[in-house]
Amino acid sequence: GESSRLSTYHCWHDSQYVHSTDLETDMSFFGLGGTGLKVQIKLAGSPETSNGIIPLDHYPSWKVRKNPFAVLRYPHAKPDNDPAIPDTQSVVSDITTPTMGTPDSLYNGAAHVSARHGPVYAYSAEEDIEGEVTILLPPGKKADHLGIKVQFIGRIDMGAAANEGRPRYDFISLAKELVPPGTIYQSKSVFPFHFRNIEKQHESYRGRNVSVRYLIKVAVERKFLPPIQKEHELIVQIRSTPPPVNEPIKMEVGIEECLHIEFEYERRCYHLHDVILGKINFLLVRIKIKHMELAVIRRETSGEGVALSSTASSNPAASLTVPHDSTGNNNILTETQTLIKYEIMDGAPVKGETIPVRLYLHGIPADLTPTYDAVNNRFSVRYFLNLVLVDEEDRRYFKQQEIILWRKVFG
Repeated sequence: GESSRLSTYHCWHDSQYVHSTDLETDMSFFGLGGTGLKVQIKLAGSPETSNGIIPLDHYPSWKVRKNPFAVLRYPHAKPDNDPAIPDTQSVVSDITTPTMGTPDSLYNGAAHVSARHGPVYAYSAEEDIEGEVTILLPPGKKADHLGIKVQFIGRIDMGAAANEGRPRYDFISLAKELVPPGTIYQSKSVFPFHFRNIEKQHESYRGRNVSVRYLIKVAVERKFLPPIQKEHELIVQIRSTPPPVNEPIKMEVGIEECLHIEFEYERRCYHLHDVILGKINFLLVRIKIKHMELAVIRRETSGEGVALSSTASSNPAASLTVPHDSTGNNNILTETQTLIKYEIMDGAPVKGETIPVRLYLHGIPADLTPTYDAVNNRFSVRYFLNLVLVDEEDRRYFKQQEIILWRKVFG
């Protein structure tokens, strides 16, 4: 038999991420339904004791956050996966002001967990991972085992997009023996662990079809029985340096003898709290434009041949067009999200008109991540600026331009 008791914890549950400083699992050595051995995993350190531990105000998620004002209408809102939530609460927020510091209760369903279970922490790539494993037994009980070990694992979970038939891939796997084979008699046994100088290659990511996870895993080996295992997940963030080359984006696109526009963006690479500046120049206008929109799109691609797919889609033709799958690879799963969309022009433009662009990335109601470029040839996460023009017959002309995102500061 196995039952669980959670207090201030760190784990993924469906689409939500929950942080843990103290996670207990009741797994019995003594038959079904009996009270048996409990395993606790507790990580050491806090933002007050280490600069490599960063407090977060909510749990990272791939979802676009809900309308923060919905909680005022429904003050007792339940988590996202609760069918009792009214449909009006699923409206995507168009608020552009930064949300850092907003109370937890204004975020999506995961925030309701954080409000009850304490703070969420992220770890830098250079931070050592240390803590302790506690084994609890009822008074008068004993437990025979074949050894207790702790592992630090860096894992890519592919889910439906299994690469080479493998639903997961461990790019880090370090193990230490906490206790040799023997018998535990004490009602409480504490075993410290410390993983030093671990090269954390990739930032934590929680996507639709793929995720990058870092785990502390404890296994209690047993004779003739499968081991008792418990996993504890932690968030890792990696701070980068500015790219050495950051050229501006300038391209002329259009429809022959009907519409020609030139768009310019100040740079190609932006940090996650940056501001995108640019302008759109109308060189030729012979169709009746009703309005123009600018959107930020996140595209997650997973499966075999991701590197080839990324190369193919990063070199589109210089024309206004309609989206399509240019890879033709049935093994590729692609998830596209519109993170935010603005109307930047209303009414028909004339030749020579210039429309300015100013977009604050920190105001996007979603958890932006750095660009992932064909990680282990298994997945990529890329960001695009999508410029859309709509004419009076509601035909849509669009042009996408990739931008590169990187992390300048933690949080």
